[in-house]
Amino acid sequence: MTNVKGKGDQAGREVRDSKALEVGARVGLVAYGIVHLLVAWIALQVAWGGTQEDASQSGALAMVSESGPGKALLWVTAVGFVALVLWQLADAVWGFRDKDGAKRTFKRVSAAGKAVLYGALAVLAARQASGTSGGGGSGGSGGSEETLTARVMGAPGGPWIVALVGLATLALAGYQGYRGVTRSFEHDLDPSASSGTSGSAIVRLGQVGYVAKGIALGIIGVLFILAAIDHDPDRAGGLDDALRTLREQPFGPYLLTLVALGLAAFGAYCFGWARHVKRR
Repeated sequence: MTNVKGKGDQAGREVRDSKALEVGARVGLVAYGIVHLLVAWIALQVAWGGTQEDASQSGALAMVSESGPGKALLWVTAVGFVALVLWQLADAVWGFRDKDGAKRTFKRVSAAGKAVLYGALAVLAARQASGTSGGGGSGGSGGSEETLTARVMGAPGGPWIVALVGLATLALAGYQGYRGVTRSFEHDLDPSASSGTSGSAIVRLGQVGYVAKGIALGIIGVLFILAAIDHDPDRAGGLDDALRTLREQPFGPYLLTLVALGLAAFGAYCFGWARHVKRR
């Protein structure tokens, strides 16, 4: 039995370190960067032009589908995200053997969470490519969150569940900001990534990008908590609602512009990440 498990672990590590999966992961990271750049572009339009485009991952993928070669690009994007799912799942099962105890567990759980995120993006990209997505347009992302929140709110203990989701989102927001401030994201990069002028640029983009993502997630978390307190699912929402809520604050267009530039910085960082993927 031990021998079988050992062979399974070895096979899993071989898959994780395979060239095919590495290439697919690089494609996925480039796609992830493009999605963030498109979200940033829509957010800038929300800040200054009042566009009704959905400022979320779904809205960004909808923009790609509207271009000439958009359908083909979306299929490539979907494949890249699937590769990222496999990459993170391999890390969740066999990765971080150099870490001990709780730290290894945390890293593996984090990898599993990323697999879920990339999986959702793969589904979104495939649905946009096949023309079966109902997303895009105003409120596309926020509407789905509100519908789901309404269902949860109507269940026994629903408001408490929604509040817990908000708190978990705030915790994730804090973690994203922490990664940016402490530069812990550098552990995801090959050591050569942080050397030289280009390396410094990648690190700076990562710092700004992770902090911006933390701010956006923080607003989403607050929206869920307010929805739970007021028993109003319409107050909950996703990234699109969070960015539009930020715009409504004092100096909102300027604050939203800063967040949009931060999201664009994260998108650019993903290109550097794709080039310097760390092979464990």
